[in-house]
Amino acid sequence: MVRVGCRFAVVALLVAAGTHRTTAEDKAPKAIVNSIGMKLVLIPSGEFLMGSPENEALRIRDEQQHRVRITKHFYMGAGEVSQAQYQQIIGSNPSLYSPGGQQRDAVQGQDSGLLPVERITWNDAQEFCRRLSQKEGRKYRLPTEAEWEYACRAGTTTAYNFGPACTSAAASVNINPASFPRGQKPRAPTKPMDTYAPNAFGLYHMHGNVSEWCSDWYGRRYYLESPVDDPQGPATGDFRVIRGGSYLFREELARSARRDVAPPGYQFLDLGMRVVCEP
Repeated sequence: MVRVGCRFAVVALLVAAGTHRTTAEDKAPKAIVNSIGMKLVLIPSGEFLMGSPENEALRIRDEQQHRVRITKHFYMGAGEVSQAQYQQIIGSNPSLYSPGGQQRDAVQGQDSGLLPVERITWNDAQEFCRRLSQKEGRKYRLPTEAEWEYACRAGTTTAYNFGPACTSAAASVNINPASFPRGQKPRAPTKPMDTYAPNAFGLYHMHGNVSEWCSDWYGRRYYLESPVDDPQGPATGDFRVIRGGSYLFREELARSARRDVAPPGYQFLDLGMRVVCEP
């Protein structure tokens, strides 16, 4: 005969097991690779504090900390869109560090197709997503600003997802701006996807390398009125959000919470992209 204590223990285990239902997120593969060789990793749903605490060094006023809930899982490119991937979809390559770019001598002998595409506008990024979606039969898009920071942090609360400080050994950032005198372009500073260690979600170069367009319009006070669930940014604006810093600028611009902006038609030699794929 089963003792009463054991019986209750068995019942409790059965009840606990029955409280978890298998969801689409549980069954989703942890990573996928699409037809152009782009690896995307699963970003689970969850909550986090978006923005920076008031005592974070070099924070700015539009980083007001607030709670955000990402209610649905999604896939995000493990790295930035590469020159080769962009070329496959768009049929051209605007990059400075490409065989046809102004700094082609700097990549001689290298496979520049592995480097991130740069010098693309927000409008270019939208067109890339549109054509890739059409080719793959799945919806590709730019991440929202909230999705980007949530994915970048990967559960961390420090200024960078690898700790409170950044060095050139941890990310492709410009620790010494004096090394690039005014009017002189840096030579081959962008890096292939797996140059530095990934974060806990398996994402590379969320800090530095190239800056990444987000889908949102920028609003300086938007964080003060942002909805908790899946914020999409203001309805209108003049500038689109850019995240992640780059090889061209100091490390503080690469902080997890740092926000940058540019008009959607703006093109610069450190502006690239990373995509999200909806399951």
